[in-house]
Amino acid sequence: MNINIPGFGNLSLKHLVLDYNGTVARDGKLLSNIGRTLEDIAEKLAIHVLTADTCGTAEQELAGLPCTLQVLTGDQITEQKEQYVNALGAEHVVCIGNGANDSLMLKTARLGIAVLEGEGSAVCTFQHADIIVRSIYDAMGLLMIPQRIVATLRS
Repeated sequence: MNINIPGFGNLSLKHLVLDYNGTVARDGKLLSNIGRTLEDIAEKLAIHVLTADTCGTAEQELAGLPCTLQVLTGDQITEQKEQYVNALGAEHVVCIGNGANDSLMLKTARLGIAVLEGEGSAVCTFQHADIIVRSIYDAMGLLMIPQRIVATLRS
């Protein structure tokens, strides 16, 4: 996915990295129609889901969907997410998240999008995002219709 944004630069995106709980899921369950949306986005970008899997349901909920699931354990989840983005080549990554442990991956990625779903969003994540949206559906809409990204970020 290539998007030229006056004043922001060119985006050459290959990977979408998603947080799970609070971003595409609530209380461990995928939000309505997100599975179909992921299938549509997978035609444009390789999808990766990074999660500490607080509810223990991510593998089951994402089964059969076109994404790579990485369950993170131990301390420093924030840094693990950032390292994952760097390993993919941060300049080719768009990240979407809401929690404090998503802040560095949004900052590191070429494009960071913070969402404000029912779980809320951490202030530090908002501060590191390029774009803030009301919901994952709005965030996915940006990726499906890239002119929206241009309209938001052009200067």
